[in-house]
Amino acid sequence: MATVDLTTETFEETVTKDGIVLVDFWAEWCGPCKRFSPIYDASSETNTEVVHAKVDTEAEQQLGAQFGVTAIPTLMAFRDGIMVFQQAGALPAPQLQQVVDAVAGLDMDEVRAKLAEQQA
Repeated sequence: MATVDLTTETFEETVTKDGIVLVDFWAEWCGPCKRFSPIYDASSETNTEVVHAKVDTEAEQQLGAQFGVTAIPTLMAFRDGIMVFQQAGALPAPQLQQVVDAVAGLDMDEVRAKLAEQQA
């Protein structure tokens, strides 16, 4: 599955769907982003059940600000509409796969319970 480009208009609709959505915040001028891109693209081919999305932080500055992105690349993972992972820096392929596996292995009932606890 190819990566999906997200905009302010399509971001929420994409990340609130059931399942796993990875979001790579990047910019054209960013060297580490360029090195991470083929790793991310390969992951989209290997993990076809996971949506691999990209946000160009130059074109979508509002999204970067909304999520507090201060360094790129920044990877975020959403599962069933809940952000469950955020990390700045390019990941090697094995670590990216570890993130995918960890997010897939989450007990979402437990995650929702902890969120409710924090909000109370």
